[in-house]
Amino acid sequence: MIIAVKHLVPKGFSGITIYPFVLVKNKELKHNVVFVNHERIHLRQQQELLVVLFYVWYILEFLIRLLLYRKWHLAYRNISFEREAYGKEKDLDYLQSRPFWNFIIYQKSLML
Repeated sequence: MIIAVKHLVPKGFSGITIYPFVLVKNKELKHNVVFVNHERIHLRQQQELLVVLFYVWYILEFLIRLLLYRKWHLAYRNISFEREAYGKEKDLDYLQSRPFWNFIIYQKSLML
């Protein structure tokens, strides 16, 4: 379910996925198939990790990468969940054949 709620989406983002909802800054994004596919990938990731574990993992990985890269945006873009979603957002058939826990292959070494 996609909901347009301008003030709940963090600054600098177009949307955020909080299972089972996708919150967007403006309603036009509901029709952007690449954006929606990106968020659907996050929904699948969250399902696989039973939602709570997804957020724990996401936050821990972000914090570790922030320590490594010292740049907020670089840390965010290198989270395995984001790497998978950005890497496959244009493949509109991706979720039909995506293997379980496929975000793991997007896990970069934390020592980079």
